[in-house]
Amino acid sequence: MGDTKKGRNKQARDADDRQRKRELTEARDRADEAEPPRDEQDDVAEAQLEEDESLNSTRECHRRGCTESATFVVVERYQEETGHGPVEAAAHLCREHTAEESPVNLDGVYDDYVFRVEALPAADDVV
Repeated sequence: MGDTKKGRNKQARDADDRQRKRELTEARDRADEAEPPRDEQDDVAEAQLEEDESLNSTRECHRRGCTESATFVVVERYQEETGHGPVEAAAHLCREHTAEESPVNLDGVYDDYVFRVEALPAADDVV
């Protein structure tokens, strides 16, 4: 095959096809592998997260200088600017600051974009 544009394009397509086949074969081989054992640090971090979530009702407002108790959590999930995946930001806010909240990262909107406001359980609702 001569050194023509058509020949170079065919070589590039062939190389891409070989790479895709190689990746597919490797993925199939990995599918049979067992999951790696859970790390103890993951268990500790998960327990800490659960403890933090159980204390949400006693948290203070996330806004600087506000000492009111948080009554809502505002969550926004958007696509990171670098394109490395979605980011989820959550802020625990008092009633006044929740009313001022609005979507911030509209330039990072994608199919699974989320902006929601959820009420935190009241202190007397927590058992």
